[in-house]
Amino acid sequence: MTILDPLPELPITGRPNVISGLLTKRAEIAGLVEGLQDRLREALINLDHIDQTILLFDPEADLAEVKAKPLPPRHIAFKGQVTRSILQMLRATGESLDSKAITLRLMAERELNTADAKLLKTIQKRVGAALRNMRDRGLVTSDDGKSGLLQWRLAQRP
Repeated sequence: MTILDPLPELPITGRPNVISGLLTKRAEIAGLVEGLQDRLREALINLDHIDQTILLFDPEADLAEVKAKPLPPRHIAFKGQVTRSILQMLRATGESLDSKAITLRLMAERELNTADAKLLKTIQKRVGAALRNMRDRGLVTSDDGKSGLLQWRLAQRP
């Protein structure tokens, strides 16, 4: 056998699982692309509606000068997003939660990898800071928990 000889054909029995897996993965990615195209179309329609509303109030507005606000990386939240999520979570559960449970629920809600120890620590620090800030503002209260972590719940309104 020389380098110029054609390669022998692989038996068909050695490939079905690979092809099946690739076809499944292709269908998954194609579905993701279609979903993203739908979201993009919806965002463009919303942007057009906002542009038209701006032009109703100011026909001379130069919309080309408005710079796009970049999205933060997935693990970075917009201002107030963590606080809103925590308050919504505490309202929905109706019970007290420790900061670790809140962190894990927040990460699951934002589809972040809970197995990433560095990211978990970062989000846990943000959750802790948000909870302390909310406690200082009288929105939540904390009590000592059995596991050594503070238990957080919504403050009772007078």
